[in-house]
Amino acid sequence: MEKRLLLYLFIGCTLVANLEEFVAAKVRHYKFDVEYIYWSPDCEERMMIGINGRFPGPTIRAKAGDTIVVELKNSLPTEGVVIHWHGIKQLGTPWADGTASISQCAVNPDETFVYRFQVDKAGTYFYHGHYGMQRAAGLYGSLIVDKADGEEEPFHYDGELSLLLSDWWHESVHAQMLGLTSIPFRWVGEPQAILVNGRGQYNCSLAAHLTGETSSCKITNNQCAPVVLQVHPKKTYRLRIASTTSLSALNLAIGNHNMTVVEADGNYVEPVTVNDTDIYSGESYSVIIKTDQNSSLNHWISIGIRGRLPKTQNALAILNYHPNSPSKLPSYKPPVTPQWNDYTHSKEFTYKILARQGTQAPPANSDRQIALLNTQNKIDGYIKWSINNVSLVLPSTPYLGSMRFNLKNAFDTEKPPENFSEDYDVMRPPINPNSTEGSSVYKLKFNSTIDVVLQNTNALTGNVSEIHPWHLHGHDFWVLGHGDGKFRKNDVSKFNLRNPPLRNTVVIFPYGWTAIRFVANNPGAWAFHCHIEPHLHMGMGIILAEGVELISKIPNEALACGITGQVLMNNKRH
Repeated sequence: MEKRLLLYLFIGCTLVANLEEFVAAKVRHYKFDVEYIYWSPDCEERMMIGINGRFPGPTIRAKAGDTIVVELKNSLPTEGVVIHWHGIKQLGTPWADGTASISQCAVNPDETFVYRFQVDKAGTYFYHGHYGMQRAAGLYGSLIVDKADGEEEPFHYDGELSLLLSDWWHESVHAQMLGLTSIPFRWVGEPQAILVNGRGQYNCSLAAHLTGETSSCKITNNQCAPVVLQVHPKKTYRLRIASTTSLSALNLAIGNHNMTVVEADGNYVEPVTVNDTDIYSGESYSVIIKTDQNSSLNHWISIGIRGRLPKTQNALAILNYHPNSPSKLPSYKPPVTPQWNDYTHSKEFTYKILARQGTQAPPANSDRQIALLNTQNKIDGYIKWSINNVSLVLPSTPYLGSMRFNLKNAFDTEKPPENFSEDYDVMRPPINPNSTEGSSVYKLKFNSTIDVVLQNTNALTGNVSEIHPWHLHGHDFWVLGHGDGKFRKNDVSKFNLRNPPLRNTVVIFPYGWTAIRFVANNPGAWAFHCHIEPHLHMGMGIILAEGVELISKIPNEALACGITGQVLMNNKRH
């Protein structure tokens, strides 16, 4: 009798535990209506892409383990749309990654597509358009995943703040794309404004009365009103920062306040205290700040451009100490952004970001090394970016569907180049600037460990090498190391295998290299590309695929285009 009672108690406790877990994990529903709107993000009205009539898009907030369901309606009159959930691995749902021609078909005008996926890990993320250059047109928003109930962060804070950073042009993305694919080539130029939570000011400064640099801003529209973060003195705050810029590398500083970096791309890092934070397109951070400064003042948050000669006014926001008025401007000059080409400063910050103790270490060895040479080239007179002399063009049939059903002629089937010439001089423009286009796939053995060396070079113009932040879909990776100049075989001995940070986006510095390692354990077809919007549009990316044969079912709606669309139609007829 006693044993039976104990068995009943055990079963009961197990059922309660499972029920609690079931109740804790929720399904969170959102409806997104993507449409063109008139908006004034920098006090100048322009047409842009909004969601549900607003910009930026709604903030999605969930807890680890929750399922997110987004019913996306495309109300754009003449173009398709998809949304990529940046930093979410899409384990078991590769078709929900939101990459046109890779994981799914673009959603046509007046059609609806339902994204359904689980968020498996707490962190700071965001979402954005991944068709054409729609991210640059305003299609983005924040996605924040909290710890599951009963779990705690490894750091304490009293409150939370968020900053979503972006850049903004007055010229439409359609005109920008035309210029990038024209002869003569027309570059997009520098942005008219840096936006903070979708707000900025064009051709004026909130601090003009202190600096005398430009005219003072006269804000008459709440859509471009300064962002104000309200805090109480003597408290500790978590500040989430994410960058969805189309082009700009940024630096953020808070007047009179240090920041302690504790999270990068949804992964905990060893706490490191800094005066300012570099953040590249596609990256996200959490920093801890203490409101221990003069509480009779408000304080500046200043964001400036790095890596390019800045022609854009620094963005300014306000850290508002209670009970000061939110409209009370700080009485001192804003922090000065480091010189745009002070790469020593940038490298020092980047190299400080290391994995928090207890983070999973990388495998000791890799099964395969792929070296990717980033070059600027020409194809029939058009300026392109190429990887190992191949400029990426996407097929009309999504890779995921064509590979899952072994369709022929859907994309280039030849094996893409995995290395580049040992005598290539990365310090000079290419001797032979001619390149080719291609849509081939790097096929990875499932569960194998892959090293990728990203090598930066000189562009077509002499003495020009740019910053490139690279983002990998479907995975986190360990950043094993960075180096100046050309990567050599003996540089492998310098790899950090003890505490490399886990990231989903990593920077390659001018004339330098970056090495990463990841495990190919997520069935799907995944983009790996420069997160600078014009660079990807010009071909700077590759496609990786692993375990596609293990995917059991792909929703028909994700495949209703190209050859897979024809297959689906034929199946219906029969």
